[in-house]
Amino acid sequence: MSPAAASFNQSSAKTVCVMDASGRLGSTLVKRLLQRGYTVHAAVQNHGELQSNEEGLVACGDKKRLRVFNSDPFDYHSIMEALKGCSGLFYSFEPPSDHSSYDEYMAEVEVRAAHNVLEACAQTDTIEKVVFTSSATAVVWMEDRNALPSDVDEKNWSDAAFCKKFKLWHALSKTLAEKTAWALAMDRGVNMVSINGGLLMGPDLTITNPYLKGTAEMYEDGVFVTVDLRFMVDAHICVYEDISSYGRYLCFNRVVNSNQEALKLAHMLCPPSDSSPPRNSMEDSRVYQQRISNKKLNKLMMDFDSSAAVQY
Repeated sequence: MSPAAASFNQSSAKTVCVMDASGRLGSTLVKRLLQRGYTVHAAVQNHGELQSNEEGLVACGDKKRLRVFNSDPFDYHSIMEALKGCSGLFYSFEPPSDHSSYDEYMAEVEVRAAHNVLEACAQTDTIEKVVFTSSATAVVWMEDRNALPSDVDEKNWSDAAFCKKFKLWHALSKTLAEKTAWALAMDRGVNMVSINGGLLMGPDLTITNPYLKGTAEMYEDGVFVTVDLRFMVDAHICVYEDISSYGRYLCFNRVVNSNQEALKLAHMLCPPSDSSPPRNSMEDSRVYQQRISNKKLNKLMMDFDSSAAVQY
């Protein structure tokens, strides 16, 4: 672990909140944070979803260090309850169970949720740092694809008008929600960093994942990126513990820019009978130039020890 991270550990309380803890990212963060010695407030929209896994989570640490909260991002009081006594928040948005698809309405929902959560953090005196989970889709979509920089990075923002015009609802939601969070964080003096993750890989990934809208264009532009769950979780913990972290961090560990990689992903997303490509596509050896960079995150994580326990 870097000296900066060690300094953070020695000077800060070790109770953190994970919201929403019911998704793959959130529940895995809870598990890893318990393993590192943190006390965790796991805030979930559906209380039963985490309780069904609670036995396994408790096995990762003392049961006294895990508290489960039924928290609604649209219920300010429930957010405040989950944050009480916490020095940090790991926030990721999970669509409501009664509206799981992304559309224009979901963009409004995600913006309101981000505003409520950041406002609650501003009102919680113990909060020292917020790690806000966003997406690479809030970075890569621009009106003029020909004007795309040769090295897209955290300084770039997706064009909201362009996303709305072409119904890129996931990109629109993530862009507007993250901008809302940053505006409020800067206005209220909340110490925030964001993780702009690529397509999160895993056994539950399907062709209906909203990140995949516009895949062909991202692929051809050299900005279609994926991330493994372990790397995504490590990145969140690293930026939280390292006091030198700031701003946005693109998070991915694979760029899909060759035909071979694209076909491998297609087979993963679709049954073989549906995804068998024509022979000429299998012989396509084109490789598109990578035009996206995560150098900022890689530099920060060089000395990160994912197995280390927090030092009190």
